[in-house]
Amino acid sequence: MKFRPLHDRICVQPVEQEEKTSGGIIIPDTAKEKPMQGKVLAVGPGSKNEEGKVVPPDVKEGDIVIYGRWSGTEVTIDDETVLIMRESDIMGVIE
Repeated sequence: MKFRPLHDRICVQPVEQEEKTSGGIIIPDTAKEKPMQGKVLAVGPGSKNEEGKVVPPDVKEGDIVIYGRWSGTEVTIDDETVLIMRESDIMGVIE
């Protein structure tokens, strides 16, 4: 995929939840919750501060992040659905 986000935008591929519970019950698609975890695919250069200097984002490509349930905008790039969101929509990085 060739995509470069602008400013403090980040491209995230949502990580799908498991289709079974720990007890073995299969969860249908209609009952699944929106994923809140994803892998960072691309990162913009960062936002500008009051002095006009670019502040680089805290996340990098390949990071697994947690974001708000309704964060970002879904777009399809090369038949792949991804989320484009601001860095401020990301709550943290899983290490």
